[in-house]
Amino acid sequence: MKRAAPPTGHRRLAYESEDFIESDDARPLRILAEYIAPLRSFRRAGVKDTIVFFGSARLSPDGPLGRYYAEAREVARLVTEWSKNLSSGEHRYIVCTGGGGGIMEAANRGASDAGGRTIGLNIGLPQEQRPNPFVTRELSLEFHYFFMRKLWFAHLARALVVFPGGFGTLDELTEILTLAQTRKLDRKIPVVLYGSSYWNEVINFDALVRHGMISAEDLRLFQYANDPATALAMLKTALSAESEVPTRAFARSRTPTDD
Repeated sequence: MKRAAPPTGHRRLAYESEDFIESDDARPLRILAEYIAPLRSFRRAGVKDTIVFFGSARLSPDGPLGRYYAEAREVARLVTEWSKNLSSGEHRYIVCTGGGGGIMEAANRGASDAGGRTIGLNIGLPQEQRPNPFVTRELSLEFHYFFMRKLWFAHLARALVVFPGGFGTLDELTEILTLAQTRKLDRKIPVVLYGSSYWNEVINFDALVRHGMISAEDLRLFQYANDPATALAMLKTALSAESEVPTRAFARSRTPTDD
C-alpha cells in the first residue's frame, strides 16, 4: 500500500529522506540493505544454493580465448540440466555469476538454454559491468559495495567454476580459497579451475608451496578441468553426496577449533 503524503509542514521520516540515506552517516543502513534486499529476493524465489561461475568480462566469443565463452555456456547448460533432474523436489545448484559480459554472460546464457533460472550479482562500475540479458529478471541484483556482493557469492555457493580472468576473477577465487583454507565456512566448496594451461601460466601454485606460503595440502582445495564433460563430472562427484539432502537456507561461518 502506498504511504499517504505527509501533511503540509510535516517533517519527513528519516528513511524517506534521500539526503539522509545517501549521506556518510547512513552508510551502515545502505550496507545492511545490500544484505536484507538480496535475502528477501532469494527467499521469495526459493533459492538455497548455487554454483558460481567466475571469469573475465572482457572475454568475447570471437576473441583470442573465445573458446572459453562457448565452453562456459556449455558447462552451465549441463549443470542446469543435471540440477533440474534431481529428485529432491527443489531447484538446486542455480548458476550464479557477476551478471556482466564475457564468461558471466556465457554462464547465464547456458543456464537459460537449459530452461533454468539463473542469478546475476551486478555491481556498478565505470566500465565493463553491464547486466547481461540472460539473467532471470527477479534474480538480477545490483550492488554498490564489493564486499556485500562477495558475501552473497560465498553465502550460497556449493561449488565454483573459475574460467580465465583478471584481477576481479583472481580476487574472487582467492577469497573463496582463503575461506576454505582457514576453514571459516562450515561446509566445503569444491573449486574447479577451468583451463589448466591458463591457470598454470598465471599462478604458480607449486612455487607458493616451495616457498612455504601455502601447504601442499592446500593444492587439494581445487581441481583442473579442460572440457565441459569433465567439469560436470567433477561437480557431480563432489556434490552427489548432498544432492538429495535438503539444504539449510544459508551457509554459516564458523570459528575453527583445534583438531
